[in-house]
Amino acid sequence: MQNDSKRLFFWFVSALVVVGGFLALIFLSSPSSGGPTGTLDPVTPDEWWRGNEKSTIYLVEYSDFQCPACASREPIVEDIIQEFGEHIKFVYRHFPLRSIHANAQAAAEAAEAAGLQGKFWEMHDLIFKNQTTWEKQTGSEAATSFSGYALELGLDIDQFLDDAASNSVEKAVDEDYDSGTRAGVNSTPTFFLNGEKINPGSYEEFRTLIRQTIEAAA
Repeated sequence: MQNDSKRLFFWFVSALVVVGGFLALIFLSSPSSGGPTGTLDPVTPDEWWRGNEKSTIYLVEYSDFQCPACASREPIVEDIIQEFGEHIKFVYRHFPLRSIHANAQAAAEAAEAAGLQGKFWEMHDLIFKNQTTWEKQTGSEAATSFSGYALELGLDIDQFLDDAASNSVEKAVDEDYDSGTRAGVNSTPTFFLNGEKINPGSYEEFRTLIRQTIEAAA
């Protein structure tokens, strides 16, 4: 009888340990329901933006040119800009996920280099449009593709190549990435509306959040 009690006690304690460990694992692996752990860097006049330059309503996107989810969100972002461009300022920031996207940094640097010749958004569009081509290429092949887009846009190719390889362009991309890290960004695309992280699941949710912010500002 005493041995049976000991066995029952042993199995009871073992069950508690297993259940407790399972619950702890769920808790630790569950995503936080709160916002980012850091603070979004203020928007500055020299960033890549579209919409109303003087608007006090900012929609900031941290994006990776090689990210399929970013490419799929582009039409939604474009629709948002078309609908609310008079009321908001949309800002694009680089967040290349270098550990999983081998060509993301080079793509961001190509867009920055094009921007120095006044063609950032045009290069931005071409890079996303052709993502399924250059994402599969080696680094040198992708660089050739980006140079081809530069020629297509009528850029001075020598200047483009020099700028794309420059420390200043690399620094510009890295500064965006670092600001994203400070804001708690760990995936792309990540959006902030007036400094608050948002995660709309559809275009209608996007519209609702922006409309509410515009109405609150008014």
